Amino acid sequence: MATLRSLATPIGAIDALLLLYLVNPWLEPPAGIVRQVVTVAFWVLAITLIVVLFQDRKSPGSTAVEIEGPAFARYLFSNSRAGMLWLPIRLFIGFSWLESGLGKITNPEWTNGAALRSYWERAVVIPEQGRPPISFEWYRDFINALLGGNSESWFSWVVVLGELAIGVALIAGLLTGVAAFFGAFMNMSFLLAGSASTNPVLFTLAIGLILAWRVAGYYGVDRYLLPRLGTPWRPGELATWRQPQPSASPAG
Repeated sequence: MATLRSLATPIGAIDALLLLYLVNPWLEPPAGIVRQVVTVAFWVLAITLIVVLFQDRKSPGSTAVEIEGPAFARYLFSNSRAGMLWLPIRLFIGFSWLESGLGKITNPEWTNGAALRSYWERAVVIPEQGRPPISFEWYRDFINALLGGNSESWFSWVVVLGELAIGVALIAGLLTGVAAFFGAFMNMSFLLAGSASTNPVLFTLAIGLILAWRVAGYYGVDRYLLPRLGTPWRPGELATWRQPQPSASPAG
C-alpha cells in the first residue's frame, strides 16, 4: 500500500502537466498524431490514478480532512424528509427522459438508426468558419469510429432503451442515484456532440440526485429497497450471501 501511495503523487503530477499542455492555448500540442498521443496518455494516467487511489482508500495512515459541512447540506443529502424536495426534481427529469424515449421508439427513423447517423454526421462536420459542433478531437474521433463501423443500427437502441430505463427508474424512485448517473452521462454525451437543448439543466439536476442518492428516492421504491440491498461496501440482507454451515463430524 505504501508503494501505491508513493505512486499516486507522481502520476497525478504528470497527468496534470499533460492536461495543462492540452488545454493551455499558448502551449497546446499541434493537431494530429502528437495531440492524439498526449490525449491517450492523459486518459491512461487518469484511469491509473483512479485505480491507485481506490486501492489506497483503506490504507492506515491516510490523512482525512476533518472539516464539517454546513448543516443544510447534510440535511439536503442525508435526511429522509429532504426526499420531498427531490421528488419533483426526480419526476421532472424522469418524465423528460421517458417522453424523449417514447418519441424515439415510435419513430422508425430512430429505430432503424437513420436519425442517429444523420445526427452524428452533422456533429462531426468541421465548418470553414466558426466553431465545429464538437470541440474535443477525441470525441470527434469516437463518433467517426462509430460512423465508420455503421454502429447506428444497434447504438440507436442503446439510446432509446437507455432513455426509457432512466425515465422509468427515476419516476419510480428505483436506484435513483444509479439512474441519475446514467442520465447525466447521456446528457454529457449529447453536450459533447454539440447539442445543448435541455441537457445543461437535466445534467445539473441529475448531479443533485446523485449527491442525494440516499434520500432522493425515499418517496419511491428506494425507501424499501436500499436498506435491504445495501451498498458494495456494506451489503444489506438481500445482497448478503449465506455462508455454508460446517457439517457436524460424526463422533469418533
